[in-house]
Amino acid sequence: MIDWAAFVVVFIAAFLGATVIVSAYALGIRLLTISGRTPIVTPAEFTDAITVITPAEAKAAAKKAAKAAKKSPLTDGQKRAAFIGAWSCFVFSALAVLVGIFLIVPALHRFIGIA
Repeated sequence: MIDWAAFVVVFIAAFLGATVIVSAYALGIRLLTISGRTPIVTPAEFTDAITVITPAEAKAAAKKAAKAAKKSPLTDGQKRAAFIGAWSCFVFSALAVLVGIFLIVPALHRFIGIA
């Protein structure tokens, strides 16, 4: 017989855990952008891609990001704090994922003597 209450508890825990991790990562991206270090990824060349950004578009996006960073009303200290906060969010997300993997994989429990 299926224990539906346990199923609901696991579903809620997984949903909340995923929400917290994704939210922390998104907050990290936002803080990184606020700090003036917009993560711009140069486009890759794919022959079968639906949309490929041209080098001119990538250059325009980088120029626009640099212009927006100069217009920021934040002081250098506030930008530094946002940068540290961004990396704190990234570290939290990574640690949460690693702890989740540790909890799921029983072979890893031997390293700290739980098994």
